[in-house]
Amino acid sequence: MMRLVVLTGAGMSAESGIATFRGSDGLWENHRITDVASPEGWAKNPHLVLDFYNQRRKRILEVAPNRGHEILAELEEHFDVQIITQNIDNLHERAGSKNVMHLHGEITKARSTSDSSIVIDINGSELNWGDNCPIGSQLRPHIVWFGEEVPMIQPAAELCATADIFLIVGTSLQVYPAAGLIHSTPSGIPQYIVDPNTPAGISGQLQVIAKGASAGLEVVKEKLLRLL
Repeated sequence: MMRLVVLTGAGMSAESGIATFRGSDGLWENHRITDVASPEGWAKNPHLVLDFYNQRRKRILEVAPNRGHEILAELEEHFDVQIITQNIDNLHERAGSKNVMHLHGEITKARSTSDSSIVIDINGSELNWGDNCPIGSQLRPHIVWFGEEVPMIQPAAELCATADIFLIVGTSLQVYPAAGLIHSTPSGIPQYIVDPNTPAGISGQLQVIAKGASAGLEVVKEKLLRLL
């Protein structure tokens, strides 16, 4: 079975009603990034950070996977689909995708502030001050903040190196280190990018489908099935 490695970004979840990071309706525009998504912001005002992610978590739990998420899950009938996502929501999993690697963490999980290996599921939509891990330390959102290392980037690069087909959906290829994953794929394999705004400076090897996630993945699905 051919391996299809998929890299998804904010545009993947936009049709589900999750605001994109860089869009004009960006979820972050009323907050400085350093206030809600950095170790410095956490140290300065953890209550603000917790509330910010509680609001995001509530919104994610209210929405549903879109047709694009469903198509990627359906492709598992024909391909070994491995998803690498920059998104912190769980919409891929809720759509039925079985192999999802989260580069930037998961909003439905929390981790210990004293031992990062301790990660637990959040029960409900809220994580509050005073919620402690099993060893007694405060829990924080299980999110990779600005200025922090991306621990899953090496496993993601190794996965990309095994791809028979590479697909990018809903990302501008401007956010590193995730944008560099395309350089870890084998040369000569089919590569596709689904995004209504073609990113600048993309490789000529990429086949561009200038549509949103759902419409674009309908097109890609047809192309991929013809490869079989």
